[in-house]
Amino acid sequence: MAVLIDLEKSTVLRAAPRLMQILRVLARHKFLGALFGRGHWPAPKEVRETFEELGLVFLKFGQVLALRRDLLPAAYIDELELLHNQLPAMDIHVVRATLIVQLGAPFTELFSAFGETPLAAATIAQVHEATMPDGRHVAVKVQRPGLKAIISTDISALTYLVGLGEKLFPRLRALDLPVVVRELANSLHRETDFGREARSIVLIRGALADVPDLWIPDVVAEYSGETVLTMEYSAGERVDSYAKLHPEAMPRVINTLVKLMLHSIFEEGLFHADPHPGNVFVLPDGRLSLLDFGNTGALDEPMRESLTLLLEAVVKGDARAATEAYLEMAPANEKVNRAELLVDIKAVIYEIRRTNLVDVSIGNAFESLLRAGSRNGVHNPGEFVLLTRAFVILESMIGQLAPSYNHMESFREEISRLTAQHFSLGRIKEKTTKLAREMERLINDAPSDTRRILRRIAEGNLGRLPGLEAVGRRFSRNLERLTSAIAFAALVIGGSMLLLTPMGGWHHILGETMIVGGIVGIIISRIRALRRDPDQH
Repeated sequence: MAVLIDLEKSTVLRAAPRLMQILRVLARHKFLGALFGRGHWPAPKEVRETFEELGLVFLKFGQVLALRRDLLPAAYIDELELLHNQLPAMDIHVVRATLIVQLGAPFTELFSAFGETPLAAATIAQVHEATMPDGRHVAVKVQRPGLKAIISTDISALTYLVGLGEKLFPRLRALDLPVVVRELANSLHRETDFGREARSIVLIRGALADVPDLWIPDVVAEYSGETVLTMEYSAGERVDSYAKLHPEAMPRVINTLVKLMLHSIFEEGLFHADPHPGNVFVLPDGRLSLLDFGNTGALDEPMRESLTLLLEAVVKGDARAATEAYLEMAPANEKVNRAELLVDIKAVIYEIRRTNLVDVSIGNAFESLLRAGSRNGVHNPGEFVLLTRAFVILESMIGQLAPSYNHMESFREEISRLTAQHFSLGRIKEKTTKLAREMERLINDAPSDTRRILRRIAEGNLGRLPGLEAVGRRFSRNLERLTSAIAFAALVIGGSMLLLTPMGGWHHILGETMIVGGIVGIIISRIRALRRDPDQH
């Protein structure tokens, strides 16, 4: 007799000892009493200390919650931001054993010199300076042992606690905690996947190769594995330390930071999600060096287009367009209160537009949108939350490096450059060619596909239906007309977009030509339709 195993229950059972330990800690810090109405919520400091006591996954959980100002009061957010990311260093014998297993060679053959004191020791890994036998100077990132088992157990326990809490206390549903736990699990998966980090480094190095004054250390592939990542050594100084000695260099540094962030987001769709001072160094020759790609975000083309539309709508003060662009980024949800969301986004845009440009914060604006969405039933996409986090961290660092510098002017200039590039003749030609090929393929393939489907239906159990081939031909003609109409409408829309750009010149001439061509095409298509089907009118 077969035995059916509920994998979800099995996972919870395996996590039961850890679950009981977590519950004891929560009870001791009065979380459970507050949930049952037998006391107040713990003070912000005690909440932070609870997460620190519970270890790695809960440290990260607190750090994820600290990014969600749409979910918790400001006092708790401010305290959770203090959660440390440092742990005692691993024993050097553990580090050596990991390197031998991962790289498959005796330690003495792997390195001619190896610094036993780590350069940094964080929750996921620690980094050591080393020299390879061929003389290359490298930084070796070694993951803490047993992390994946710890993470799996704690995520299972946390998922169970969140689900149970929502069933027992429906008011917790307003916090959307299952989404936060999923974000946490995804973040931990990214940070512990050194193969993914290596691929991200290679991609971002290629994407940002043309950004001046920037150097990203390359991966030493033959010295990297599942839990070891070896990179070129960055012989620089932390950017915050450098700023104290060279304040005059900060405008150039900030311009470079802004360029690399916006270029990687809007052009490549792959961005560094943790650009804090510990991950940005200044080399002796003045170039910036970007480190630690364990937490990167990826935006696909539809998400980038929606983000562009959102920014444009906010700048223009168009709350309705901003709402639609925001909802396009989020997963579909029938419970969204669109009317109230529109009201809240109007308020957000009003606050942004009444603020002096120097004081505007992109990160704070995105956080306000997240809060508006959460209040009205939107399941904020993890990519947008991660992007918001990146902007908040970047702008905080910029404020620390040069408090009086107008960084929004750098943002404005770079966005203008990207917009001009987006509407360049080469880019328009590329998009038009792609659209034409897609339309041609649709027009060529759709009629034959339709006839094939109709033929299979006609040859089925229902027998051959009279007039079915005629229906297929008529359907095919209508589909051809529809695709033609879409193509011509695309010309009109593209031309209109060019006319709306502030660049003038040949952009407006091309825009007017596209609009005229599209309208003429639509009229011709309509006349041909009337001539072919006089019996339908």
